[in-house]
Amino acid sequence: MIRTLAVVGTGLIGTSIGLAMSRHGTTVHLLDRDPSAARTAAALGAGTIAAPAGPVDLAVIAVPPGAVAGVLAQQCARGLARSYTDVASVKALPAREVSGSIPDASCYVGGHPMAGRERSGPLAARADLFEGRPWALTPSPEITQTALNHALELVAHCGAVPLVMDCEGHDRAVALTSHAPHVVASLMAARLEDSPQDALRLVGQGLRDATRIAGGDAHLWADILRSNAQPVAQVLREVEKDLATLLIALEELAQDGGPPGPGMRPMVDLLERGVAGLRGIRPTPARRSADRRPFRVPIDEKPGELSRLLDTVAEHGVGIDDVITRLDAEQDRMTVEFAAPSVAAQQLHRLLTERGWQVEDTSAPPRRHLQPPRVDHLWDDKVAQEAHVVSVPSVP
Repeated sequence: MIRTLAVVGTGLIGTSIGLAMSRHGTTVHLLDRDPSAARTAAALGAGTIAAPAGPVDLAVIAVPPGAVAGVLAQQCARGLARSYTDVASVKALPAREVSGSIPDASCYVGGHPMAGRERSGPLAARADLFEGRPWALTPSPEITQTALNHALELVAHCGAVPLVMDCEGHDRAVALTSHAPHVVASLMAARLEDSPQDALRLVGQGLRDATRIAGGDAHLWADILRSNAQPVAQVLREVEKDLATLLIALEELAQDGGPPGPGMRPMVDLLERGVAGLRGIRPTPARRSADRRPFRVPIDEKPGELSRLLDTVAEHGVGIDDVITRLDAEQDRMTVEFAAPSVAAQQLHRLLTERGWQVEDTSAPPRRHLQPPRVDHLWDDKVAQEAHVVSVPSVP
């Protein structure tokens, strides 16, 4: 059981871990080379800046990928903790560097919570940042069960879902799902730097959505891209091929100047592939988590009624992807079904009733069962046989 924890690096992720663990009663010690960052995190309630009296149960190294091995070696030398993990978004490079920087790497397990925000620093931290999010763990075959159990317990306390992977598989996955998309967003956002003001007046939500993640810390992202250069380059090469095909089609259409012809096909193919790819990640009502409560609301089909309902539920954590509409043929009416966060369900029910809607609960509030976290495996059989993933105790 983790009774004491050290967080080395009190930025967004480190401070959010401190907040999540502190609310579970864990004593959290905050360390940062910038004293003001550590004191800010402590003022938020993420822990204390006091040094631990002895080795803590687990230390979280919350620094950029290129700094993980050096900081870990420094903290191991001073005997900061019994077990160590990190939260860097690249895993293969730190794993190679760690193996040569500390005498015994069996106390270390790589980690990467798939959560973040556009803002950085401790003031952007949230205790619920990791809830329901995947948290990759990349244990080596030499990992001790104690170190792995500590990492799993950390993930459970933070409300995340552990996903056990090998380092190279992790880095290929995040190159596609995180690192290359950040580059593409930055490239598009860079086009705006010297744009005329008349053009910027026409900026809509589409451009904001496409460039939102480009606001991350440039130095941090440069370190991430350097640390995962080859997998990111492979993804961008594929993007380059599609972009070249699209450019040829556009240039041919621009020269023709006539009605749509064969040159439209490459564009349509690319756009259709984009639609198909998006289906794989777009949440649907079937994927509602256990901590959401389903509702059904019959509505009048007068203009604006559905929009008014959607605006109301959006204020309580219900997105458009959580909503479906159905036609009740027997009663000749339309119903709207959605899933609201359980913590907001009672208040939302009362508000909907006050605003004139008839609310039908489709189930009783779910009970939260305490159980070990689910662990999904994405590593090869050899590693799976050599490393032992054991369940951790239930945590409140």
